[in-house]
Amino acid sequence: MNTSAPVKAGEEHEVWIDSVGEKGDGIARVKGFVLFVPGVKKGDYVKIRITKVLEKVGFAEVVGQLEKPEREKREKKFQTFTKEEMEAEPEEISSQYEETEDFGEELDEE
Repeated sequence: MNTSAPVKAGEEHEVWIDSVGEKGDGIARVKGFVLFVPGVKKGDYVKIRITKVLEKVGFAEVVGQLEKPEREKREKKFQTFTKEEMEAEPEEISSQYEETEDFGEELDEE
């Protein structure tokens, strides 16, 4: 099975450091490929140059600190509500829609 890595030594990428490994190196991903980056901490946004690529992982060095873009631009997985919003009475949704007896009848006519 000859799978090649989606990155090559010498390439530069802008990455988020998602976590820190056992030995203290930052862990970033490029196209799902794991890269170890020394001298960074979780949450850093840096420009890296890939120095070595193995079969399953790679190594990179920081070539520049970058201005962190707003992380809110990244897709959020969960919506946050305040306690007051959770305890508030639900809005009357049914008033927005007209109640009818012919639901789905237009489908039966086809």
